[in-house]
Formats: sequence, structure tokens, C-alpha cells
Amino acid sequence: MGPVAPRAQRPTLGVMIAAYQGASIIGEAIESVLAQTLPADEIVVCDDGSTDDLEAALAQYGDRLVVIRKQNGGGASALNVAAKAARSEFVVQLDQDDAFAPERLEAIADLATARPDLDVIATDAVMELDGEPVGTWEEKHDFEVRDQRAGIMRTCFFGWPAIRRARLVAAGGFDENLRIAWDWDCWIRLILGGSRVGLVDRPLYRWRFGHDSLSSNAAKTTREVAMMLEQVLERDALTPEEREIAREVIALNAHRAALLGAKEALATRRPGARRLALSVVTGTGFSLRTRAKAGLAALVPGLARRFRTEDVPAGPAGAARLADR
Repeated sequence: MGPVAPRAQRPTLGVMIAAYQGASIIGEAIESVLAQTLPADEIVVCDDGSTDDLEAALAQYGDRLVVIRKQNGGGASALNVAAKAARSEFVVQLDQDDAFAPERLEAIADLATARPDLDVIATDAVMELDGEPVGTWEEKHDFEVRDQRAGIMRTCFFGWPAIRRARLVAAGGFDENLRIAWDWDCWIRLILGGSRVGLVDRPLYRWRFGHDSLSSNAAKTTREVAMMLEQVLERDALTPEEREIAREVIALNAHRAALLGAKEALATRRPGARRLALSVVTGTGFSLRTRAKAGLAALVPGLARRFRTEDVPAGPAGAARLADR
């Protein structure tokens, strides 16, 4: 591709926040938007059927927010409603329990101005575990430049981006039938549809999570990631190479789900825990070391703690939250 001429004016940027039971936490997210060095052109909050006092938490911001309320339908549906209500050229995703660094919107606008061919613009993100930084998104997921179609099949290599709103709407928005990885699914559809993704290689997003969110329903989450990719195989026109990548990642997540399921069942002494552990012993794709640990844990459930992260095949987790709605 040849040189791209910059645009004359910066695009308008609207921040969209899907809110659910977030009265006690959403304030910091909103304050981080209001503190931007380049103000957002609009902030659209979709209340996804909250039953806490979210209305009061939002009321203090007055007309600085556009607030839409709907029946509970999940994060994907809330973002779809927010995106349709927005009027900006780009909509920028922010989760209610996360925050922007002060320069984030300015950095996104600068890149969008310099590269008008980009339809999706992300930044790196700091990952905070129980309030402590534990690394950045790009340390775990290298940003793909050369072949983004194949890259997005391998891993969700960006998150919480600014998206050209017309492209998002044309792609059908986020899949409301998915409870997990609906963001990754959307990025796949955008890229397969011709959207080009750019990165501001600075950690300007704060992704906050706790130990509970990491461990809660981990096996179920991993299975649903595999199901999402199976849907991609059935739905989208892929090259043979892309199909092979998708199949490999599906298999990886199936193995990961089996191991995590056995670990969770043994740790909580659920019925059938030994059967799940033995399925790892007799299954394919696991190392001898992992099989041995699963066998010991089946005999002595207290040894389940010996399944550590390195025993689980490394694979993409997507940017999806683990909590159900």
C-alpha cells in the first residue's frame, strides 16, 4: 500500500459504556473520560437493566452524558444500543470498571487523522490484577500488522478500540447471542469485511480484573471461545490457511477447557470430578507431565492445586469479561 494522505480535520470521537450494576464503580470510568486532554464529543452510557442505584450515580453528570436505559440483555446488546445512539464518526469502547489514561482520546484522534484508511484504532492496555499492574496487553498478544485476517483467527490481538461507527453498524454490531467473546467475534467480522486496524503502541487503557474473575467459570469461558470460533468457520468465507488456524485454536481451547474443567471440579469436590480428571489422562494432546498430575489428582483430589497455569495450553482468551449477566 502506498502513502496515505492525512485528513484535514480530526474525526469526532464518542465514548460508549455498557453499564450493569455499576453504581459503585462507574464513576471512575466516567471521570477518566472527562479528564481527557482531548474531550470526547459525546459520552453514551447504556444502562443494561440495572437494579442498583446506577441512575443516581449517573445523575451527577447531568447533560455531559447521554443515558439510555433498556431491559437486561448483556454487554453486547448494550454496546449495540449505545453505538446506534451515538452520532460521532468513531465510537470508543470503555468498560464500566476500567479507565482511560488522560491522553488516550488524543492519541487515537492523532492516528485517525494521520491514517484515514484505518477503521479500527486500539491502544495498548495496562492489565491490573486486584489493583496491581501485572503487564500489558501487547506483552501477551503481539499486535498483527502483516496479515490481520490470519492474526485475528489466532488471537484477539487488540481490545477496547475506537471503531468507525458506520463500519460497526454495517457489520451487524456485536453478536447478542454470544455471552462470551462477542467482542473478539466482532473484530473477526470487521477484519474479514475489510477493516484495517491500527495501534497506538502506548498503554493508555487500564483493564482491571480480580482473582475471582480470572477463576470464575474459566472452563466454561474457554469452551464458549471455541464455540464462537466454530461459528466463524460455519459463517465466514475463509482461506484454507485461515480455516486451519481456526481449527487449531478450537482444538487448543477444547483441551484447555477439559483441563480447567477437571481442575475446577476437583478443587470444589464436584460430583464426577474424578471422571473429568481421568478424561485428561486418557485424552489426546496433553503432555505426559499433565497426564500424570491429572492421574494423581483423580486418586487424591487435594492434589488439584498442582495444576498450575503452565499445565494449561496457552491460547487466546479474548477480551471478554468472565462474569455472566
